Amino acid sequence: MAQATFRIWRSGTDGSGQFVDYSTEVSEGMVVLDAVHRVQADQAPDLACRWNCKAGKCGSCSAEINGHPKLMCMTRLNTLDLTEPVTVEPMRAFPLIRDLVTDVSWNFRVKPGIKKFKPRAPDAPDGTWRMSQRDVDRVQEFRKCIECFLCQDVCHVVREHKKHDEGFIGPRYFVYAASLEMHPLDTEDRLKDLKDANGLGYCNITKCCTNVCPENIQITDNAIIPLKERVVDRFYDPVTRLLRVLRS
Repeated sequence: MAQATFRIWRSGTDGSGQFVDYSTEVSEGMVVLDAVHRVQADQAPDLACRWNCKAGKCGSCSAEINGHPKLMCMTRLNTLDLTEPVTVEPMRAFPLIRDLVTDVSWNFRVKPGIKKFKPRAPDAPDGTWRMSQRDVDRVQEFRKCIECFLCQDVCHVVREHKKHDEGFIGPRYFVYAASLEMHPLDTEDRLKDLKDANGLGYCNITKCCTNVCPENIQITDNAIIPLKERVVDRFYDPVTRLLRVLRS
């Protein structure tokens, strides 16, 4: 078998940390998570690593591989230069727990603050609803999110500016808000919250979140930009503002 070196971040009990090199055998078809498991089995049984499905659907094994936010279970070794050490480190946007494991609980505190789905009254005699397939298809893309939080990790607002300030919910939850706002049955109004409480205006649509999404959700083009357009139409369009004044 071939040999490859993995430079893995190890954290100390006092909060300090450093990269440690591990040389291990690799074979055809392996992914980074396989290599990390082999290191755990043979050299570092105390290495902390979060994972679950190993199929790119649970979002648990998010990390930064050679500086790029990725899922370890979906990053094949044959896509990496194994003549150089492969760096594996935890996501930088979230507090470190230990080794490759970060505390992503902030994300779960954000979600309850977004207004929930509020359907209109049923429009059929049997108490169900009717909607067009086109409207259904528009929000179906957003349901593919596996909450790996790679988009949150790479977002420069989360990482460098707002950090875990509750005033910015990040791209993952703009996608969630868009899935509700664009739902053909929803009647709730979240635009004021998106503008004032959720920090939509902080996003400058660099598309870095879209670039790292393992489900290929078009976060920027299909979720964030349409939400920004709705906010602009409601609060900044001069005609709309004039009509609002006249009606008041």
